[in-house]
Amino acid sequence: MVALVLVGILVLAIGGCACVLWAERGGPPWARTVATVTLAAGALLRRSAKQRRRGPRGSSGDD
Repeated sequence: MVALVLVGILVLAIGGCACVLWAERGGPPWARTVATVTLAAGALLRRSAKQRRRGPRGSSGDD
């Protein structure tokens, strides 16, 4: 079951990347929409990864 979910996520990621490439070359409007969603999701994941590395706000780390 877990493998099926991971395969589904992988297929969505590959499809999103394909839509980004297609939209850069002037693809149909739906491909541009999928590309925008894919790029926004990537930006969100990068931002959350940065926040996790920094730790909670306000902690000095000197404890």
